[in-house]
Amino acid sequence: MAEVQAQLQSLSEEYTKLQQELQTVVQSRQKLEAQKQENSGVKAEFDRLKDGENIYKLVGPVLLKQDKVEAESTVNGRLEFIGKELERTEAQIKEIQDKIEKKKGDIIQIQAGLQAGGPQGAAAAKA
Repeated sequence: MAEVQAQLQSLSEEYTKLQQELQTVVQSRQKLEAQKQENSGVKAEFDRLKDGENIYKLVGPVLLKQDKVEAESTVNGRLEFIGKELERTEAQIKEIQDKIEKKKGDIIQIQAGLQAGGPQGAAAAKA
């Protein structure tokens, strides 16, 4: 019985760790989404610019004039990088969610075994 309780405790701790990991990855995805929105807004502003208009970049306390092609290239590069990071993060979220579901199933199976008749039920539920 103590062995089953220890196993249940271990699974519960792993489940909690996975939930915390998922929360961290979801927060990371939210930051990436915010960065994507910001850079998309900058790109939209570039599209509205007329030929010959100046672009300035804030570097510390100073505004420096920047070439439009270079600025657009930088923003497009950022958007591409953010897009790849979002894909990677989505895959990571799916993987963690799958692990959480498996742990949840394991926990439910052990709990059902305990309710079905103590250690014998737990062994039967595990088989």
